[in-house]
Amino acid sequence: MRKSAKATLGLDTMSFIPPNSKWYLAEIVLEFTFEGHTKNTVHTNVVLIRADSPDDAYTRAEELGRAENTSYMNPDGEIVTVRYRGLRDLNVIQGELEHGTELIYSKRIGMKEAALKKWVSQKADLGVFKSVERDWIERDGSKGTKGRKGTKGTKGTA
Repeated sequence: MRKSAKATLGLDTMSFIPPNSKWYLAEIVLEFTFEGHTKNTVHTNVVLIRADSPDDAYTRAEELGRAENTSYMNPDGEIVTVRYRGLRDLNVIQGELEHGTELIYSKRIGMKEAALKKWVSQKADLGVFKSVERDWIERDGSKGTKGRKGTKGTKGTA
């Protein structure tokens, strides 16, 4: 049997579904293509799903993803096509929605100290503290294309 990417990386996610679970987190994958450009941009949007079962959550997440399919003209006059590509993950929230509720977790086994130090972000690198202009700057220091949220290697927010 072929191992999944998550299993290969040593990631472990939730699978126990508590009785009466009502909330789920879906990772919706959207591909953006831009007229006249060869590179695409892929967003993974984490959205909250209200559902009565894992199957219901899956159906509702798929509906939300498909609703994102569209084309429009951006401020640069390029046609942008947004295409729903599927779900990256779907997990149950194992508690009531209130301050401090754990929404999701990941587990890594055998992480070395150097990797752990890189894993933890400084305050200025947390998404909530990044400016929109900073989101446009790619990791190599060059500017991304203005107006394209979530350029190479960045995390965007809604």
